[in-house]
Amino acid sequence: MKTPFIMIACLLLSLAANAQQKARKVVYIIADGISADVIENRNLPNFKKIVQAGSYSRMHVGGGKGTYSETPTISAVGYNSLLTGTWVNKHNVPDNDIKEPNYHYQHIFRLFNKQYPDKKTGIFSSWTDNRTKLLGHNLPETGNLKVDYFFDGYELDTVRFKHDKKTYYMHQIDEQVVTDASNTIRDKAPDLSWVYLEYTDDMGHAYGDSPEFYESIDMLDKQIGKIWDAINYRQQKFKEEWLIVITTDHGRDEKSGRGHGGQSDRQRSTWMISNYKNLNTYGQYFDMGIVDIMPAIANYLNVKLPDSVAREVDGVPFIGPVSVAALKTIYFQNQIDISWKALQQTGKVKVWLTTTNHFKTGGKDAYQLLGEVDLKQGHFLADVKQFPSSFYKVVLEAPDNTLNGWVIVGDKK
Repeated sequence: MKTPFIMIACLLLSLAANAQQKARKVVYIIADGISADVIENRNLPNFKKIVQAGSYSRMHVGGGKGTYSETPTISAVGYNSLLTGTWVNKHNVPDNDIKEPNYHYQHIFRLFNKQYPDKKTGIFSSWTDNRTKLLGHNLPETGNLKVDYFFDGYELDTVRFKHDKKTYYMHQIDEQVVTDASNTIRDKAPDLSWVYLEYTDDMGHAYGDSPEFYESIDMLDKQIGKIWDAINYRQQKFKEEWLIVITTDHGRDEKSGRGHGGQSDRQRSTWMISNYKNLNTYGQYFDMGIVDIMPAIANYLNVKLPDSVAREVDGVPFIGPVSVAALKTIYFQNQIDISWKALQQTGKVKVWLTTTNHFKTGGKDAYQLLGEVDLKQGHFLADVKQFPSSFYKVVLEAPDNTLNGWVIVGDKK
């Protein structure tokens, strides 16, 4: 006969096994052009439901202001920073034309598909370019990536969505996108999905900070509620755990709320809402950027980033264990002063250096191991006299994550 202690232990093991069997799935939503102050000052019941289940965080776009990674606060630029976990100096999408994305910086869909070729992906969007150019659906440059479920290009259908001067047709398109996403989540449950909603940005451009803009955000809240309901349906009916991440691609200008693209605080100011409650130390206490979402999704879906990819990702995951953050590099007199914030008290950090950027063109960079120090030390002084160059890439390899930074000699920014 089993003792009560053994019975309880067996029950706990059974519960743990059942929890492990749950399939993890992710849907992230980009609601275009809403600065953090606006989202914080609206009464949005569906947003609040998700925040109560998880968390709200301020974020930023725009890269390192005044540095080599400064990035325009423009829509497609932000989307690709989220997708690849890199700023514009790497992913090479500086505007909405999306002429020459650098696909060597692989996005989360491609990495996910390579590791889990049998799992399904989806995209739901007004812009066809999100699928055809940013994701590179069916392009040789992306390994002929195929998105399993896609609904997009509605802005080209001027019969069904008759264009009007006030662009209300974009709200109707967003409604269709949300219907497509909700139905597909309920019926097909893609493992990784991207939902893009545009109407809020259209109202921001047309009216700035205005009742029309605020009303579009209220409409957005109702749309989010439909997707959230579909996720809850899946979680209740199936052995699935869903992560929803809602964010925006840029803020708006301070003067009128109509413009964006620059580096003012409000144009850089963004936010993230998620049903994930237990953000790690980085997510709770550091200034997160849109590039942090990609590695966080990767952690949640157990996507292992190849070393070559991890060394280029500019983001730090806010989900899962993380060792280091806030890398700083200062060059002086043939030395690079390297510092970081230790988020753990044990473990080692390997410091790597290269003077090349062959990764940009599909090649490999020959990294030199400069040293290995205690993580908690937070500092390493690198003598680079034997590596004369006007350009360096510094990589910190810690137990749970990797950081990278560029050093451009003579650049005073």
